[in-house]
Amino acid sequence: MNIQLIEGEFNAQDALELITQMLQVKVKFHENKIGKSEAEEDIKRREAKIKRLQNDLHEIRTLMSTSEQRVKINTLMNIEV
Repeated sequence: MNIQLIEGEFNAQDALELITQMLQVKVKFHENKIGKSEAEEDIKRREAKIKRLQNDLHEIRTLMSTSEQRVKINTLMNIEV
């Protein structure tokens, strides 16, 4: 099953806001799981994912801060059971 989450063209500011909010949701998810986990390996794995997401967001902010162009975003969620 596929769910089209985002498909469109945005100004850089709106695109950055949308991307930031989506990544913040994912970071919050991992932070909540860390708070409930006792397994050190799981905590380290989630901390690494959070760090990666934060680095990605930093790169995106840097890229978009210098851009006045329109930004195309296409986010498709593919769910397999």
